[in-house]
Amino acid sequence: MKRQVLRAAVLVVSLALWEGAVRALRVPAFILPPPSQVLLALQRGAASNIYLPHLWVTLLETLLGFASGSLLAFLLGTGLAASRTAEYFFYPYIVMFQSMPKVALAPLIVVWFGLGLTSKVVSAALVAFFPLLVNTIAGLRSADEDRVNLMKSLAASELQIFWMLRLPSALPFIMAGLEVAMVFALVGAIVAEFVGAEAGLGMLIQSRNFSMDVAGEFAVLFILSLMGLLLNWGLVSIRRRVLFWDPSEKAGPLAGEIP
Repeated sequence: MKRQVLRAAVLVVSLALWEGAVRALRVPAFILPPPSQVLLALQRGAASNIYLPHLWVTLLETLLGFASGSLLAFLLGTGLAASRTAEYFFYPYIVMFQSMPKVALAPLIVVWFGLGLTSKVVSAALVAFFPLLVNTIAGLRSADEDRVNLMKSLAASELQIFWMLRLPSALPFIMAGLEVAMVFALVGAIVAEFVGAEAGLGMLIQSRNFSMDVAGEFAVLFILSLMGLLLNWGLVSIRRRVLFWDPSEKAGPLAGEIP
């Protein structure tokens, strides 16, 4: 409880310093609005019910992109971890593709898949793909080789070794990769909405930018940051239930603590 109160106090003090600095230095509102104006813009948008439809669109794009990208990353990571030969031939191409800036690929994705939901899901999946792929490969190869050899000596099959040893050993890596992938999926969806979209919070930010409503932009950014935080808390809650046996979860990490 003390940590939660302290966390809230840090936020309040930060907002107060922001408000005081903007007013003392007389910063124009079109450059950096004070938190009070951002709150008013947030209230106006909530009263007109403009945020909720766009929020659901962005949330759906993020979750679908996260699910499809994570599934593909887990399957491909499992295959690469099981075969050194496959990793030797395919992993360099995966790294080369990941090195391409997704901001540059977003216009092509919109051209290929249109302005609808599909292009945003594809963009989110591509951004979320690589972190989980790397963590899956590293996690599956982190299993103790002595235990692997012991199971082989007991005539265990490769599938049994995978389910009973390699996958449990890789779960902390996989859950960490999923937390990163979720945030990246949100970023990928917003980037695709910037390029072209019919709805979504990214499109709403663009419309606020065209009308020079900087306070409205900050209000949408606040909603996006809150969405990312809630998605992260959801994954942290799942991680604690899945990895209840892991010593790192018993320590009660501060960074991912759910209030």
